[in-house]
Amino acid sequence: MRPPISDASFGLDRLPEVKTLRRKLARLASRKASQAFGRELARRRIAERGRMMGFLYLDGHVRAYHGKHTIPKAYLTRTRLAAPGTTGYWVNDQKGEPLFVVTAEANAAMTRMRVPILEEVRTLIGPRRRVTIVFGRGGWSPKLFQKLLAMGFDIMTYRKGRVRRIAEKRFVLRTAKLDGRPVKYLLYDQPVRFLRGRLRLRQVTRLTDNGKQTPILTSRWDLREIVVAYRMFERWRQENFFKYMRQEFLIDALCDYQVEPDDPERSVPNPARKAVDKELRKARVRWNQLKQTYGDASLDYIEGRTPTMREFQAADKKIYREIQEAAERVAELAAQQKLLPLRVPLAEARPDQDLVKLSTERKHLTNVLKLVAYQIESDLLNLIRPHYARAEEEGRTLIQTVLQSTATLEPTDQELRVTLSPLSSHHRSQAVAALCENLNTAETRFPGTDLRMKFAVAGYPR
Repeated sequence: MRPPISDASFGLDRLPEVKTLRRKLARLASRKASQAFGRELARRRIAERGRMMGFLYLDGHVRAYHGKHTIPKAYLTRTRLAAPGTTGYWVNDQKGEPLFVVTAEANAAMTRMRVPILEEVRTLIGPRRRVTIVFGRGGWSPKLFQKLLAMGFDIMTYRKGRVRRIAEKRFVLRTAKLDGRPVKYLLYDQPVRFLRGRLRLRQVTRLTDNGKQTPILTSRWDLREIVVAYRMFERWRQENFFKYMRQEFLIDALCDYQVEPDDPERSVPNPARKAVDKELRKARVRWNQLKQTYGDASLDYIEGRTPTMREFQAADKKIYREIQEAAERVAELAAQQKLLPLRVPLAEARPDQDLVKLSTERKHLTNVLKLVAYQIESDLLNLIRPHYARAEEEGRTLIQTVLQSTATLEPTDQELRVTLSPLSSHHRSQAVAALCENLNTAETRFPGTDLRMKFAVAGYPR
């Protein structure tokens, strides 16, 4: 048995300084083990919550960068702008709980990251289990859907692009009780094909009260249409998770602004082509405006609003010449566009610039640590739920209050007794006391010692 240790070994009257935390984080990141750490945590989570892995929600979250280096940009949904940043792709189970996170290299798009992410999922859940991946329009790609189906995954997503409207009389009201609450939608179910008929999927369209039609695509033919719609709309659980993590765990904060060399051969969009594309769009708008003006002038003459034939001919000749010049400009830019490749190596796109990107190890490690903190909070919430009537509305707030409250630490030969201060109300203190009893059954050892941790609330006997 280890010798008794003093109170000073367990706690201080203040938090560590930021430079101390950064130093410790740097030491952990230097081991380059954050990927393995996150993978092992996900494996354990799947073993504990395997029944929640039938539907997995996949989405990306961008953290903005405000430093001086030129780094790849990513689309910030909240601001609707492309800005320098780093992207992490999160996988959550069907209850919205995080499973694992992947930090993208240089903000790779979801269509590029999805296959490696799902290869990781397949490794974690086993080769035979069927899982449905739910994602937003950012992952739209029928060719990629074929790959995912071949990997043994089902898909569920919103349909992207223009869709023919369905007559409202064809929609049928569907009702059900799912996850303990009543659900009803106006739905229309139909098969659809893509890639010239090679890809056959199911489309479930929802009609809202204001007449909006939302088409959902899936490869799940065995589910009722109301279940398909419900699982797709439950994707907002992941959005709520991101919102909560921004507010409570500073998921948007960058732990450091360090950069590392980028791959000069990495394929990026051709900036020269993007410039030509912009000019071509402007030229086509100008061309269409001139044609509309020409038509308006002709209509004015036919309906007698033009004073004289001479005036009409002069205007007609001028507009026609401008239309010809605009058409020639469009043709010229279109020819330039065809000569330029869509993507080029990074070194060619950014000549005479430092080719750097944000370092990933420390950011990924902090993402994993925040994921673990959220999972611990969720597990504590599940333990306190039977003892607290308002757990759904106030449970997380109560857990946060407990974690921030004061306590006395009393080490003995065999135990470390942690006695929490009572909370503001009797029923909350009782719920926390019941939580302490649950935690004591685990007989957790304080790290680095053989002392069993025993939790209690002052004034509430065990």
